[in-house]
Amino acid sequence: MDQARDWLRNAESIVALTGAGISAESGIPTFRGDGGLWRNFRAEDLATPEAFSRDPALVWEWYNWRRELIAKAKPNPGHRVLVDLERAKRDFTLVTQNVDGLHEAAGNYRILKLHGDIWRLRCTSCNAEWPDRRVPLPKLPPKCQCGGMARPGVVWFGEALPPGILEEAAHAVENSQVLLVVGTSAVVYPAANLIPYAKRAGAKVIEVNPTETPMSEVADISLRGPAGEILPRL
Repeated sequence: MDQARDWLRNAESIVALTGAGISAESGIPTFRGDGGLWRNFRAEDLATPEAFSRDPALVWEWYNWRRELIAKAKPNPGHRVLVDLERAKRDFTLVTQNVDGLHEAAGNYRILKLHGDIWRLRCTSCNAEWPDRRVPLPKLPPKCQCGGMARPGVVWFGEALPPGILEEAAHAVENSQVLLVVGTSAVVYPAANLIPYAKRAGAKVIEVNPTETPMSEVADISLRGPAGEILPRL
């Protein structure tokens, strides 16, 4: 841990890559594991364009439930350490796979959201986007002003990431001295590709996760434990 602490202290350029694990510590269920089930549906069965086309009301019922859970959650010490890093470093970028908005709630500003934002809606007819933080939503599925049906402003399984965001994340990683990987299972691509990419670009990779991941062998240092406990010690 001392070596990781020194790397973070001395680095001028840091990228943090976060996944569902850091939000799970705030009480938000993850896609995988026991907390990933809702009414016997797997997230992978609901978070798809096909599921939305087949039964938009069911998909929106699930997202409405998720929004209600997230609205009650608060940033944890792991989130707050990333805010401290952003304030302390000349060059800091937060790349997140999470859609819950807890990083913004904690106080981070330099955020690249690979998988979108659950608090934004997008019209399936005119492609307009807008924020909507009402909990619960008064009508499901919600509608756009044009009359079209709205969908959650998130990236579903099988969909491409928002235009340009992966390139922006890769550019940040390429120019970083340290990549801090926090609470990600490292099995969702293309986000997971950023980890070996950082290593090839010469960055030190520090992984913080309770369990081993497919990218643990790529990391220079793997620290086992919850982000809310490990990051404050760094």
